[in-house]
Amino acid sequence: MRLLVVLFTSVLALAIAGCGARQPAFRNVDITGADFGRGFELTGHDGKPRTLADFRGKAVTVFFGFTQCPDVCPTTLTEMAQVMKLLGEKADKVQVLFVTVDPERDTQQLLASYVPAFDPRFLGLYGDAEATARVAKEFKIFFQKVPGTTPGSYTVDHSAGSFAFDPQGRIRLFIKHGQGAEGLAQDLRRLIDGG
Repeated sequence: MRLLVVLFTSVLALAIAGCGARQPAFRNVDITGADFGRGFELTGHDGKPRTLADFRGKAVTVFFGFTQCPDVCPTTLTEMAQVMKLLGEKADKVQVLFVTVDPERDTQQLLASYVPAFDPRFLGLYGDAEATARVAKEFKIFFQKVPGTTPGSYTVDHSAGSFAFDPQGRIRLFIKHGQGAEGLAQDLRRLIDGG
């Protein structure tokens, strides 16, 4: 009986020690290994063709929205600007991407003035209607044009979350809208540091 107690205590101690060795969980939703969000082919607001592979070596966040969005989009970009401040020098190892779901109105020129207004390092991405639909499908995001009182006054309903990739280009996190800058900065630090 004493041997069983010693054996049980030893196994329990090893289990507890093993639990303490794990890294802390991400604050956002860990989707490591997800089979979507593998890439895109779009154009940057700087006029250059862009793919996800262009940003290897940096942690990348991807958000889908549109420049005339009244709430979710500017809130998300403002929060990401706060994250960059919290990251300090590590912010240079992060690329924030804003993909428009309104290619009809969000021209290169509009994206070039809107997106960097939140932080000059942010990059707006756009494509034609087909490219936009393709990347939305790849990332499993929803968007739908909602008619307004005039043809040009429509709005766009869209998914509100963002995605984070590690410096190797692997999708790692789903970031719920409004989670706060502190937690996201902590998660991005962990991705930058190889977590």
